Amino acid sequence: MTKPLLSISGLSAVSDRDGGAPILRDVALTLERGEVRGLVGESGAGKSTIAKALLGILPRTVRVTGGFVNFEGRDLLRLPQKALRDIMGSEISLIPQDPQTALNPGRRIEAQLTDGLRLKRGLSSREARARALTLLEEVHIRDPERVLRCYPHELSGGMRQRVLIASAFALEPKLVVADEPTTALDVTVQKQILRLIRGLQEAHGTAVIFVTHDLGVVAQICDSVTLLYAGKVIEEGRTSDVLSNPRHIYTKALIAAGPRYDRPDAGLTPVPSDVFDELRHEIRLHDGSRPHV
Repeated sequence: MTKPLLSISGLSAVSDRDGGAPILRDVALTLERGEVRGLVGESGAGKSTIAKALLGILPRTVRVTGGFVNFEGRDLLRLPQKALRDIMGSEISLIPQDPQTALNPGRRIEAQLTDGLRLKRGLSSREARARALTLLEEVHIRDPERVLRCYPHELSGGMRQRVLIASAFALEPKLVVADEPTTALDVTVQKQILRLIRGLQEAHGTAVIFVTHDLGVVAQICDSVTLLYAGKVIEEGRTSDVLSNPRHIYTKALIAAGPRYDRPDAGLTPVPSDVFDELRHEIRLHDGSRPHV
């Protein structure tokens, strides 16, 4: 039996800015090679904090108080900074949330795509440019020669996101962390981007952690899902199982609150207040503290 690519166990963290309030509570999850796992939850649930912990980019106000993030036998939380930098980009990469701010406005697309190829793979400028053109073709960008010469502001939001996806897959990493990469896009472009990420993931056999607040997105792209509330795992499993047969009342309420495309005239159903009462009770039983939510 092969070992999982990523194994997180007992991951706990607090916010020093908020007086040591817990923001992750004994989080555990595993990720197999080639698996797409969704991290789902409302704002403040801890999904992006988990992603930042494994990427080594937690803000200084967030302090890990326990647990392990094991990536192929290496605990990312305890690696020296140089070893962590060597892994990031080449073995683990990120698709950021906002394509408007993630790209450097003062540099052409070519420079931003080729830097990592030259620094991490030792390619010449000519080789790196050829690879960049291939990457832009893989993300279905027309006229890649022109796009390489562009600055970010000369591209649409969808095209900028495609450039970021190309950059994330450039070094053929084993794991890509997608941090709500479709949030800033309209629905039509969002569907195209999801299909693109899934296609590249399948073509390269890459594992993906997909951070989102949208169960509809999870249904489209994720093999498995972990649902979070106040930094605690509430439910997890295969996506089809969780969405068709949810066990926790919170999962059931979130599914019920989603829009029904088969009944366009039906109104939205908010999550009942007693569900949040039950969640807070679970959190208090877990750690004896008042949840910071």
